[in-house]
Amino acid sequence: MGVDPGLSATGYGIINVAERQPLLVEAGVLRSRDKDPLETRLLEIHRGMTEVIREFAPTVVVVEELYSKYAHPRTAILMGHARGVVCVTAAQAGIPVVSYASTRIKNSLAGHGRASKEQVQRMVQHVFGLRQAPHPPDVADALAVALCHHNVLMHGCLSSPPVKSTAQ
Repeated sequence: MGVDPGLSATGYGIINVAERQPLLVEAGVLRSRDKDPLETRLLEIHRGMTEVIREFAPTVVVVEELYSKYAHPRTAILMGHARGVVCVTAAQAGIPVVSYASTRIKNSLAGHGRASKEQVQRMVQHVFGLRQAPHPPDVADALAVALCHHNVLMHGCLSSPPVKSTAQ
């Protein structure tokens, strides 16, 4: 299960990797209302993630490593809250969490770590044989994270290992 944590929208993508070719099982987005207090929004993410985990029973949750653009530190902090909820929810269910840097995810799908969002979305579309790129972008990003982990397991596409932790 790949997850793209966000306070307003948390994308998730469930893929089946029993075969060499990954299959798209389910993808969606969990939304919180901007006007709600932070703790209410985080609780909504927790409830939504708990529901998805109960329904699909993933064996691993994969997220992007945290990074901060100095121009937008508040955004990084808020994303960190959402990411923390995702990690705690997975830990409560006994599911390991694996993290990859965004450049590793892009490299795994598009062949280089500086790929644009559009290039990554097109690769996700191509891998799953979709008529159009998954929408909203949070869903495409979650599927990209899941595909990155699949590629690492199947093909060893990364030069450095993933970070395995539920505390990141």
